[in-house]
Amino acid sequence: MSTLPTKTFQPTFESLTTFQCPEWFRDAKFGIWAHWGPQAVPMFGDWYARHLYHQGHKQYEHHLKTYGHPSVFGFKDIIPLWRAERFDPERLMALYKAAGARYFVSMGVHHDNFDLWRSTHQPWNATAQGPKRDIVGEWQAAARRHGLKFGVSEHLGASFTWWQGSHGSDKTGPLAGVPYDGADPQWQGLYHLPAQPGDTTWYSTDPRWARHWLARITDLVDQYKPDLLYSDGALPFGEVGRTLLAHFYNTVPDAVYNLKDWTHNPGHGEYVEGIGVQDVERGGLAAIKPAPWQTDTSIGDWFYNTDWKANDTGTMYRSAKWVLHTLIDVVSKNGNLLLNVIQRPDGSLDPEVEALLAELAAWMEVNGQAIHETRPWRVYGEGQTQTEPGHFKEDFAFTASDIRFTQAKDGSVLYALALGWPESNTLTLKSLSGHPVEYVELLGYPGSLAFQQTDHGLQVTLPNVPPSPIACVLKLR
Repeated sequence: MSTLPTKTFQPTFESLTTFQCPEWFRDAKFGIWAHWGPQAVPMFGDWYARHLYHQGHKQYEHHLKTYGHPSVFGFKDIIPLWRAERFDPERLMALYKAAGARYFVSMGVHHDNFDLWRSTHQPWNATAQGPKRDIVGEWQAAARRHGLKFGVSEHLGASFTWWQGSHGSDKTGPLAGVPYDGADPQWQGLYHLPAQPGDTTWYSTDPRWARHWLARITDLVDQYKPDLLYSDGALPFGEVGRTLLAHFYNTVPDAVYNLKDWTHNPGHGEYVEGIGVQDVERGGLAAIKPAPWQTDTSIGDWFYNTDWKANDTGTMYRSAKWVLHTLIDVVSKNGNLLLNVIQRPDGSLDPEVEALLAELAAWMEVNGQAIHETRPWRVYGEGQTQTEPGHFKEDFAFTASDIRFTQAKDGSVLYALALGWPESNTLTLKSLSGHPVEYVELLGYPGSLAFQQTDHGLQVTLPNVPPSPIACVLKLR
């Protein structure tokens, strides 16, 4: 049942800014995203479909060596190789729910223009080609059965200009001037028409493309009625985008629209505070934001990539510690974390990923109450690590001095989440100076804790061994 009054939205900013973030999103805190599709096939990373047409790029070189020249073997030929033969959404959703996810987001369509649903307007879709399965529909059914809210991401808005390199050719070498397969008119349903001169921004200025985007994403909304819709940018295409957003809000009760603040970058659409939930890609905020917001990031590259290395591990994947520290920091500032869990081309997970999910599940089983259904406290935290706000700023090494706070939504309980363990076994919470505390519990620890309040704050004597090597939670009343 909807918790918000029913209203009719109009395609104006005056109407759209009456959006109110639903309680389910504020309570959920943690979502998992399947940023997965045919670009996983080469196992060589994000934007593969675009970069295979850029001579000199490492993905072009990989493609040339593995598949051949893109004048003959292009992305259209990668698609049949994506069979998703081990894709088991039921099993995966059970893992994601155990790991603490309260919502799940499926890729709807990436910049590659290949729809992952039974698309009414695009023959290049996953039910007709590749795996010949309704990927979005299967994800939706699994999420609903497991009690998770369901979302879809659309990256289609940028597809028209993103794909224009496929119409080109090598500039040098034995095949210089030989057109890539995207220049062949028979494949324009995938690679688009050539852009008009000057049409080079993230979102095309061609009104025909805007109308086509509207038809495709309206079809996605109408068929699957997602609780959340994510656009990879700000709201695209002026009035056309506002029309889509009003339709989405009018179609799905308690819906959430994610958009990015790219106002510093012309051509990335319109960002108006209050029309949806701000999303920060691979980054965060430096302070508590009064309105709910979201960070989206990944445990590795966006698509499966054997060549990618995480800064914290030196491997393909982030650590559970990095994921949880990011989650804790984001939640303390009134945000949610949407985490991409990378799948192999066949739809399965690497053993390392399953191990990471198991670590998240073990931590959440003990400490999840400090995350789910919480709200920010009067300060987000204390300690020496200050996160820099903005997109693509996420490699912060938290220390034992770093504490983050959350509170139960009714204000009855305060949680102090310690991102390290002090060598002295004494934790001082400076922010609690002058804030009376009657009770202190360490989640996951059976014994009682000694504590005292001084002019310097609340001093808590901790046991010799932390209950978690990742982050420990004090529950205070």
